[in-house]
Amino acid sequence: MSPEAHALLSASSSGRWMNCPGSVHLTKDMADQTSGYAEAGRLAHSIGELKLRKRFIAGMGPKKYQAALDQLTASEHFDPEMHQTTDQYVEFVELQYMSYPERPYMVVEQKVDFSSFVPEGFGTADCILIGNGTMDIIDYKHGKGVPVDAEDNPQMKLYALGAIMHYKDWYEIGTVRMHIVQPRVGDPLSFEMSRDQLIEWGTFTVRPIAKEAFDGSETFKAGAWCSSYFCKARYTCKHRSETYTTLEDFGCQSPHLLTNDEIGGILVVAGNLKKWASDLEEYSLAAILRGENIPGWKAVAGRSVRAFDNTDAAFNDLLESGIEYDMLYERKPLTLAAIEKMLGKKRFAEIAGNHIVTPLGKPALAPETDKRPPYNTAEEDFKEAANG
Repeated sequence: MSPEAHALLSASSSGRWMNCPGSVHLTKDMADQTSGYAEAGRLAHSIGELKLRKRFIAGMGPKKYQAALDQLTASEHFDPEMHQTTDQYVEFVELQYMSYPERPYMVVEQKVDFSSFVPEGFGTADCILIGNGTMDIIDYKHGKGVPVDAEDNPQMKLYALGAIMHYKDWYEIGTVRMHIVQPRVGDPLSFEMSRDQLIEWGTFTVRPIAKEAFDGSETFKAGAWCSSYFCKARYTCKHRSETYTTLEDFGCQSPHLLTNDEIGGILVVAGNLKKWASDLEEYSLAAILRGENIPGWKAVAGRSVRAFDNTDAAFNDLLESGIEYDMLYERKPLTLAAIEKMLGKKRFAEIAGNHIVTPLGKPALAPETDKRPPYNTAEEDFKEAANG
């Protein structure tokens, strides 16, 4: 486990404590929560680190590498997809490495100390490259449930501040490029700032909030960060409850109909309300299974699907009874995604890339902060008219 897990104000949870400083002391004595997803993420990180060391750092011979890889892939949390995603991570790091006019300084899994801005603040950066007045901070994310953006990402900015403080006596750093590689979500995302901008942010934005949070703030604010940063109090926090159980603030202009402005505001609350309700359901089921009482609710067996106790034996009996083989099996093509996963993105693109089309998807509602362009059918309508 990364040493960052023991930091009261960790970089990985900064998106939460910078918005809700009171959550720090509220949750500090709560038990750490883990899951199969978290364990899989840690394993994928270790595989990615191993591949980077083999590719870029001397002293990792083939036998030593294979032995270490075999040990990692023997884990119950290993999924073959991890090879593909970590290969994409290594490829991205190599692209950044090759972008330097001269061979850059490189370090993997580097502990960085940003306690100049955050009390007792430290963390571990996945990969750092420095050279020619530039520093790259690259972070691998294995999850696919919560997409992580690189733009103004506080975790990456804190890592960058820690790296600047660590290397300031050895390297002149003017520009900092921060990258999130999350292969199971999409292409890598990047964000750039100057060294001076980062230090100004750390001094005037982070430092006062961090001090308030560290000293035991009583300022609480619910928001998307409750779920996206897995606050340990998200299930039972009353401040979150107060935010999502009232709509009086919208004060309708008409006593009967909502205006578009009011609907927009309610949708923001409703989106977070869905997440909160899901968290409450998860908490309640776990509590009931522990023997606790949630008035009005109970745990029941979910939908069950019939299955053969031994598929091979069942099929043998069916075949022996005279059922034709072709009646028991169906042949259908693999999906595009399954074939790409089997062949790998590069080989798949070489063979079948010219057959891929990406039609316009169905319209979906999204907040204005979503980075996708607004839905526009004008181009498709023009094509239809031209072909009509």
